[in-house]
Amino acid sequence: MKIPRCKLLASINFPPYVWGLFYNTITVVVVKTRVAFRLCLKVRLSLHPPTLSNRSFLDKSQEPMEPEDFCSQLRASLSVWKLQGKKGIWIKLPISLVNLVETAVREGFGYHHAEPHYLMMVHWIPESTNTLPANASHRVGVGAIVMNDRRELLVVQEKNGKFSGTGVWKIPTGIVDEGEDLFTAAEREVKEETGIDTKFVEVLAFRQFHKSFFGKSDLVFICMMRPLSFDIQKQESEIEAAQWIPFDEYAAQPFTQKHDLAKYTAEICLAKLEREYVGFTPLQIVSFFGDPVSHLYLNSHDLKK
Repeated sequence: MKIPRCKLLASINFPPYVWGLFYNTITVVVVKTRVAFRLCLKVRLSLHPPTLSNRSFLDKSQEPMEPEDFCSQLRASLSVWKLQGKKGIWIKLPISLVNLVETAVREGFGYHHAEPHYLMMVHWIPESTNTLPANASHRVGVGAIVMNDRRELLVVQEKNGKFSGTGVWKIPTGIVDEGEDLFTAAEREVKEETGIDTKFVEVLAFRQFHKSFFGKSDLVFICMMRPLSFDIQKQESEIEAAQWIPFDEYAAQPFTQKHDLAKYTAEICLAKLEREYVGFTPLQIVSFFGDPVSHLYLNSHDLKK
């Protein structure tokens, strides 16, 4: 039987599709041959961040496995990686293999983060300082400023949360979904809460706030939007009321006057209406490293001068 073109590491019976990923100028993938039942290395060029060098990533298949078998194979693999000088080990366990979590913990692994369908666990092999990157540190939100030609601002009163029952008029806000662009999120949130179609214009400002949701930090981007429709259909589940109100009425609310974020949002909005306040618009860019298309937000007005 012909072994794939790779360097044999050891005769360790790890389940199919369990693989290690080492980031630097090369990527090393640990695979199990279906017939030879051996771990091997296949090397290819890669341009992953150098900050993740000498680290291994295990993506467990969803095939059932007994904790005892997993324990013996994990110990054997850790011994090999330790001899290789590998430092950080990541294990991605699907929810169907929750029975392996306790075993991984006993072998020195800890929780890194969890998603609805998997748990990511990590282990730092050497006694040196652990330099594995922490879990995501920020949640991203948007606030939408929508103004019509009559100088009226689109505002809502929320049914739930800290604004419930306060009578405070606020701009539509919401959380950016995973994989969603800022401008798409702003358009979606306005549509969901008020039924108004809008077109993203620019980011006017953003706020960073710490120790917010589950102790993480918040980034909230204040976006200027252009209305494409005007008949309000409020979201019954979350919005108590929605309407167009004169901008001066919004700015005169005691809440707006006393709370810095609302106050400065109103001042920025006024500066945009009456002066040459310029925000940031998205420019589609392609990375040299072959990453998917992304957007750079910049002041295109002054850039073109």
